[in-house]
Amino acid sequence: MYKIDTVCVLGDGSWGTTLAILLAKKGLKVKLWSAFSDYAKILKATHENKKFLPGVIIPDEVKITSDIRAAIDDSAAIIIAIPSQFLRNVISKLKGKCIDAKILISVVKGIENETFERPSELIKDEIGDLDIAVLSGPTIACEIASGLPASCVVASARKEAAKRAQELFMSDRFRVYTSTDMIGVELGGALKNIIAIAAGISDGLKLGTNAKAALFTRGLVEMKRLGAALGAEQETFNGLSGIGDLVTTCISLYSRNRRVGEEISRGKKLSEIIENMDMVAEGIETTRSVYGLSKKVGIDMPITEQVYQVLFLEKNPHTAVSDLMLRDRKRE
Repeated sequence: MYKIDTVCVLGDGSWGTTLAILLAKKGLKVKLWSAFSDYAKILKATHENKKFLPGVIIPDEVKITSDIRAAIDDSAAIIIAIPSQFLRNVISKLKGKCIDAKILISVVKGIENETFERPSELIKDEIGDLDIAVLSGPTIACEIASGLPASCVVASARKEAAKRAQELFMSDRFRVYTSTDMIGVELGGALKNIIAIAAGISDGLKLGTNAKAALFTRGLVEMKRLGAALGAEQETFNGLSGIGDLVTTCISLYSRNRRVGEEISRGKKLSEIIENMDMVAEGIETTRSVYGLSKKVGIDMPITEQVYQVLFLEKNPHTAVSDLMLRDRKRE
């Protein structure tokens, strides 16, 4: 198997920075790319990502740059950690460039609004059919950056690519499993953010533990239902990138998507919430994408539909809860 010893991470958010730190601690040569030259200078000077990962030191071994050409040059692996709504714009900058990487690994959790494409599909559209793997699971960045143990799954249509990615990330504090179900792994990472917004609304309205458990359970049903329609393996949603990530994102106090739901339940406008957030809550735009996709493929996703109406049509959250509870009687 080809040994990976040089890596670049595209994206200086909390997750991209965390992965850069994790790999540097394994002794790899790591370059971290920032889209903004001014912020790259701050990262270099302070060795701390105060905006996205405060309190965590970035090792000297992580080389920071805002030059994307310099970032990808000589990198045996490219890790893509760009918010989904900005992904195409960034990846298009790689088009026509000679990419030395043996593997591209997407850690993006979302679905593009206009095309309904998953991140790996979008990447292939822009730069061709290189070895691509996707990594997902219950991975709260600040916990991993602090050295707390976590597990995730990496998937690729090519088994050797999944194994290379597994070897790259695996450590005594970060356990990685492999899969060939890229569709299921990517959908799990995207769809759970919608349910997390609903969970935040539930918490904000103080609806109790029973309601939140119902959201977990019926939310997972929606995830599996759409996954089946798009060719995912149902078992994937019972794993780390499905129920594992779902539960974590719905209960963690660090969850940005859950926080969005709480703020909505308190009467704040979505525009106001977004304006006051430094980090991207992927579930907002994913809700828009998945709502449109569910209508396109004819899949019933009642929780997603209500979250969409609350976020984008300013529906009263109490009314949304009542509409969910009073739907036609069904068999489980």
